[in-house]
Amino acid sequence: MAYVILLIVLIFEIAFAINCIVTKQNHQKIKNWIRIAIFITFVILTLSNVIMWSLRWVILGLLLLLLAVKATVSLIRNKESKTYKTSKIVWKSVVMIVLIVFALTPEIVFPQYKSPKVTGEYKVETATYTYTDKNRMEEFTDKEQHRFVNVGFWYPKNGNGTYPLLVFSHGAFGIKDSNSSTYTELASHGYVVVSIDHPYHSFFTRSEDGTVAMTNSDFIHEVENMNKGVYSNEKLYNIIQKWMKLRADDMNFVIDTILEKNKNDNTPVYQHINTEKIGVFGHSMGGAASVWLSRERDDVSAVVNIDAPFFSELVYNKAGDKFVASSKAYTTPLLNIYSDDVWRQLDSTPVYVANNLNNKQFEGAYTTHFKGAKHLSLTDLQLFSPILANMLQGGRANINPYYCIEMENKLVLEFFDYELKGIGHFNPKRTY
Repeated sequence: MAYVILLIVLIFEIAFAINCIVTKQNHQKIKNWIRIAIFITFVILTLSNVIMWSLRWVILGLLLLLLAVKATVSLIRNKESKTYKTSKIVWKSVVMIVLIVFALTPEIVFPQYKSPKVTGEYKVETATYTYTDKNRMEEFTDKEQHRFVNVGFWYPKNGNGTYPLLVFSHGAFGIKDSNSSTYTELASHGYVVVSIDHPYHSFFTRSEDGTVAMTNSDFIHEVENMNKGVYSNEKLYNIIQKWMKLRADDMNFVIDTILEKNKNDNTPVYQHINTEKIGVFGHSMGGAASVWLSRERDDVSAVVNIDAPFFSELVYNKAGDKFVASSKAYTTPLLNIYSDDVWRQLDSTPVYVANNLNNKQFEGAYTTHFKGAKHLSLTDLQLFSPILANMLQGGRANINPYYCIEMENKLVLEFFDYELKGIGHFNPKRTY
C-alpha cells in the first residue's frame, strides 16, 4: 500500500508541476481541492479497512490532515494566487515528495501484512511476565542486580484440561516475538507456548517495571567476529560455551519457575500446563540452545532446531586445532529445519560438523530443507519488515514468505503432536 501511495504522489506532483510550468500558472485552487480530496480518500480507505490503521500511518495521516486544513483555509480566504515562478513550483513539488516519503517510511519499513493462517480450534490468549533469578547476578551491567528474564505466553483461551509446554529461544539479536505466528498456531491446537527474551542477547526487552535492556555491544562484536572468521577455533569454542551457558541457564530457570508456579500459583496459564510433556525449540542461536538444553534435562521430550548449529555436540580437538562431533548418541526426538543459508554449510563449515547429515549420532532425527529460504525466512521478520530482513540476511529470499512460514508452522505442529501427544504420523519431505 505504501508503494502505491508513493507512486500516486510521484505521478501527481510531477504531472501537476509540468502542467503549471507549461501553462505558467499556479493552479492553487485545483491543488487545494485535490489536497482535500486526498485526505477524504485516506479517511475512507482507513474506515473501510483497506488501510489497517496503526501507528505506522500516524505521520502520513497528520501530514494529509494539515495539508487539507491549509487547503480549506486557502479556499475560504479565496485570495489571488501569487505571481507564478517556475523555481517555486519545482521546489514545492520536491519538498512535498520528500515529506510524503518521510511520512510513509514507517509503512515502507514495517508494511501492512496479513497474518499467517491459524488453523486450530482454540482462541489464543497471551500474557507477559518478568522472572527474577535470585541465584544469578547480571553479568552485563555494572550494577549489582539479579538476572531478570522476560517471557511471553501464548495459550488456549478458556481451555479445559492441561496442555504440553513448549519453550522457545530466539536467535542472536532476536526478540521473544520473533516467531509469534508459530506460537499462535501451536496454542490454537492446544499447547502452552512460552517464549524467552534473553536480556542483552535480544535486540531489546522490556520488563514489567519498564526497565529496557538493549543488545550488549560486546555480544554484537563477538557474533560479528565469529561470522567474519576472526577467532581461532579455541577462542571461538570458549565463546560458544559462554553463550550457551547463559542461554541454557535462562531456559532452565524459566522452566523451573513455571514448574514451581504450576504447583502453587492459580493463574490460569500455569494451571493449563501438563508438566509431564515439555518441548523446546528455537531459531538460530536459540535452536542451538534448545538442542543443548535437552542434554541437560531429562524432562525435555522433543526438540525443534530451526537453522542452528549443534553447539552442544562440538568438541574442540586441541591437538588438531579443529572441531569434531561428539561421539555421544543424541536420543531426544529432534526436528531440524534448515534454510539455504545453513543447508549449504552442513558439509563445509567447521561449527556445523555435528550437523552433517552423515552423523550417526543423529540417525533418528528428522531433517528438512526449505529451498530458496534465507536465515530470517524462518521467522516472522520476513513478513513484519521485509526490508530489514533482506538487509540483515544479505539479500531477498527466493521463496514465498507465507508458504515458508505456514509450512514451517505446520511441520513444527505435526512434530510436537506426534512426539508429545501421540497424534498421527510424522514423515516430512527432505525438501520443501
